[in-house]
Amino acid sequence: MASLDSFSIAILLGAVLVMAGILSSLLALRFGAPLLLVFLAIGMLAGDAGPGQLQFNDVGTTYLVGSVALALILFDGGLKTRFASIRTVLAPSVMLATAGVLLTALITAPFAKYALDLNWTESLLVGAVVASTDAAAVFLLVHTQGLRLRPRVGATLEAESGTNDPFAIFLTLMLVEYISLGASSPGHVAMEFVQEALLGAVVGVIGGRLVVIGLNKVALPQGLHAPFVTTAALVIFGGSQIMHASGFLAVYLAGIIIGNRPTRAHNSVVAFLDAATWLAQIVMFVLLGLLVSPSRLGSSVLPAIAVSLVLMLVARPIAVFVCLAPFRFNWREKIFIAWTGLRGAVAIFLASIPMLVGLSKAYLYFDVAFVVVIISLLLQGWTLAPAARKLHVALPRAERGPRRVELDLPGQLEQQLVGYPVRPKSLYFRRGLIPSWSKPTLVIRNEHILTPTEAEPVAPGDYIYLLAPPEKAEALDRFFVDMQPSTAPDPHLLGDFMVSGEHTLAELAEIYGVKIGEDEAKLTLADYFDVHLDRAPKEGAELALDTIVLVARSISGGRVNVVGLRLPEEDETSAPLTRGQALRQKLAEIWTSVAGV
Repeated sequence: MASLDSFSIAILLGAVLVMAGILSSLLALRFGAPLLLVFLAIGMLAGDAGPGQLQFNDVGTTYLVGSVALALILFDGGLKTRFASIRTVLAPSVMLATAGVLLTALITAPFAKYALDLNWTESLLVGAVVASTDAAAVFLLVHTQGLRLRPRVGATLEAESGTNDPFAIFLTLMLVEYISLGASSPGHVAMEFVQEALLGAVVGVIGGRLVVIGLNKVALPQGLHAPFVTTAALVIFGGSQIMHASGFLAVYLAGIIIGNRPTRAHNSVVAFLDAATWLAQIVMFVLLGLLVSPSRLGSSVLPAIAVSLVLMLVARPIAVFVCLAPFRFNWREKIFIAWTGLRGAVAIFLASIPMLVGLSKAYLYFDVAFVVVIISLLLQGWTLAPAARKLHVALPRAERGPRRVELDLPGQLEQQLVGYPVRPKSLYFRRGLIPSWSKPTLVIRNEHILTPTEAEPVAPGDYIYLLAPPEKAEALDRFFVDMQPSTAPDPHLLGDFMVSGEHTLAELAEIYGVKIGEDEAKLTLADYFDVHLDRAPKEGAELALDTIVLVARSISGGRVNVVGLRLPEEDETSAPLTRGQALRQKLAEIWTSVAGV
């Protein structure tokens, strides 16, 4: 019975630790503290050096839990990544994720050698362990601090942090193998890297497509879709690792494939994985905190602080500026990307690998990684929002959209039921605009359910439900938020290739001779963009109108307020694509055809 009691106590203590981590998030959000640092502190306080006095030194369990948690975090990141938003920044992101990680490790290694009294291979291992940014740390802090980054900067950080972990893990494993066996060759390392990367990519793409087919073809009972996708992600990860492919790359790519295809129960899958990744991060950081021994840090803390400062202020900035030199990033964007290279659980997880295989000085790697993470979360984590605003890479915070109620309709994938409250200043109420691909289905008024015909006219305070394709449903948000006050149209803009978004199509047709339908004559150009675009308009968005093309030149309050006119003569004299542009376009087409996104 005593042994059974010990298991019960372990379950109780584990649950209490996780609960403490969950509740501490409220305190961290209130005071702006980096959440991951709080979870780490919970583990330290519960450890043998804290008041909890828990004896925990099981590196194998920590590595297993860390692998599963990191796989789920990367899968969740891929699931939420819109391929359309990152396809234009794939080249710089891949450069940062590969050459950037290698450069960071190489620049950090000499400082680690002299600060920690290591040989060159050991110092390079220290550099590899701390070289990659942490996806969970970056985006958790960006979201909790309410930042809206410029699209190119945000997409670059998103793609880089999701793809640099596999390369850092590969580099760490190669160095651990070299130190353990004492021999390796550049050719062997290159072949291992190519095998892991290519095979991981193939497994990820095929696995993602199979999960999509399984979700849409197999009639699973309600509530099992999310567990099915989560376990499928772990199957993809484990299978890749067994085949000596990069499981982390495979699971990230599988997430992108699944997230960019229409599937059943997509919203419940995303909600489930949100909870699962939160729990994974809490458990992983608490376990890593339990492994830390503050008494052991005494001799290495000062050299580790020096290594962390070199990493943040020298190695990462040099790597970012070198890797982004061929691309059109201004110096402010480069500085912010360099400063946003936060270190998190990945660094401590990588540092547990030398401990797992029993390398000499293994605990030194772990302690250095721990100090680097602490310094990174304190300095970079707390200053992320001020840095974004000072460097002008943060956009004004948009008004929070309405809460959408989404219901998956059984038996088909084409439509989704979405509900909104009708607001008095919304585009829907003021102008009666609604996209052609959505269909009002029912209206709730004073707790009564009405058909759209019975509810006519719809009034503020009503709640309206519409059917829309799942991939377009989110684009309905802009029709139900309060419209921003717009400035009066400038009459000088009309007729000079630039047109105010407040002018009507009838006015445009009268001056430029374009043909429009009678039902669209009273629409403003801003309305035309709202009705015909599948998502909220962005600068550069284009729409054809008879023989001319309308280009969104300026956006205000989520609406187009200045429109450029591209006349037919402009298309005939457009500049040809450069070789680089043609190559990128071809690669994007190949990826789209293979991945189906």
